[in-house]
Amino acid sequence: MNGDEQLLRGRVYGHDHDDPHPCALPHRTYAALIGGPLDGLLLDITGWRADEIDGGVALPTELGRFPGGRALYDVRPGETRGPGPGVACRLYHSGDTP
Repeated sequence: MNGDEQLLRGRVYGHDHDDPHPCALPHRTYAALIGGPLDGLLLDITGWRADEIDGGVALPTELGRFPGGRALYDVRPGETRGPGPGVACRLYHSGDTP
């Protein structure tokens, strides 16, 4: 794991490095991002409906194959989702798009 990967692990996607709370908060619900450029980050899904999560996400990032593009993450079929708070599910990298 390089220094950038270590810096990102356990942090919440979209939070700046100097955010006073860059990591998970106990009263929020998260999806763990697995693989790809955002591997190790948590995505705050507090208040999301199941169909919003099941449809996957396209997250803007400068770290992917297309700088300024989006990293695509999806739920694996049959994988269970737990209740929040905490890490309720995992989203797996499925590609990048410009």
